[in-house]
Amino acid sequence: MNTNDILYKIQKALGLTHEEIVHIYELADYKMSNDHLNALLKRRFDKGFEACSYEELGVFLDGLVRFKRGPSPKKDNSDEVVELTNNLILKKLRIALELKEAETEIIFNLADIELTKQELKSLFRKEGHKNFKSCSDSLLNAFLDGLDEFYYIGDID
Repeated sequence: MNTNDILYKIQKALGLTHEEIVHIYELADYKMSNDHLNALLKRRFDKGFEACSYEELGVFLDGLVRFKRGPSPKKDNSDEVVELTNNLILKKLRIALELKEAETEIIFNLADIELTKQELKSLFRKEGHKNFKSCSDSLLNAFLDGLDEFYYIGDID
C-alpha cells in the first residue's frame, strides 16, 4: 500500500490537524516542516506531491504512540532498524489507539471484513510464529477505512 495513502487515511480517520502531525513528528525527534507535510498529504497527481518514505511513516507511527499514550517507560532501542510491514502498521495503530480485541474486530467489520478471533490474533503475532498471518494491502486498507468509520461514529452524539 502507498505510504502517502496510509498517512493520509490515518490523519483523516483521527481528525489530526497539520499542527498535531508536526507535533507528532517532533515527539519522535524528527523535524517535519509544514511545506513537506503538505506535499506528503497531497494526492499522487496533485502539483507538489512528494512520496512519503517508509522511514517518515514509521517515525510518524512511533510519534503517534507517544502522542496518544505518552512516553514509554521502557528503554527505547531507536538504533535498531525494523522493516515497516503492514502487520507492524496495524500493531502500532492498535497500541497508539489502545484498541482492544473487540474494538479491532468492530473496525474490520465496519469495512465489511469478518475475521475469526484466531485470524485477528494471527495478524499481531510475531513473524515466524506458527500462527502468524501476513497482513495484505487490501486488509490494511480495509482496516484504515473501518478506522475512519469507527471514529466518525464515535464523534456523533
